[in-house]
Amino acid sequence: MLPSPAARIASWWRRLLGLPPAAGDPANLDDTAIERPWRRRWDHLPKRTAGAGFSRADYAEARRRAREVARATLGEALWDELQDQGYLDVPSRLRPGLTYRLRVGRRIEVLCAPGVRSPWRYPYLCINPTYPLPEEEFFAQLYLYARDREDVILKVAAEQPWDQLLGRTF
Repeated sequence: MLPSPAARIASWWRRLLGLPPAAGDPANLDDTAIERPWRRRWDHLPKRTAGAGFSRADYAEARRRAREVARATLGEALWDELQDQGYLDVPSRLRPGLTYRLRVGRRIEVLCAPGVRSPWRYPYLCINPTYPLPEEEFFAQLYLYARDREDVILKVAAEQPWDQLLGRTF
């Protein structure tokens, strides 16, 4: 969130007069403590990695936290269902008879009820994260999009003729 014009002017005066920044002043924040991965380009990374600086311990910690995020996002009942089946089916709210089958680390499978025609030629939809994420964390995001923002899926998903692992997850 951007500071108000009055806060920016006060901050400017403090710097001009050589005074220390006030608490909460943007000039007082340590920018290195905040990750902003969407500001970088990730095309140079090999698929299914988080980059050269990521150690085995970093991957293990990221996956552990991702599991916590996914479990908290889905809730216990859906988490148990995912663990038992290996997938979650999310019925479309915009297209009756269409269901999105979500699997961790895989493309979205489009299932149609008998007599329902798919809006896509191919049975799989590919959506990759903008930056590398653990598979379970991205799964939780896809679940929320399929459940609450299906319009975004319809807009950004690339239809695919076969199933495959996602590219920017690990």
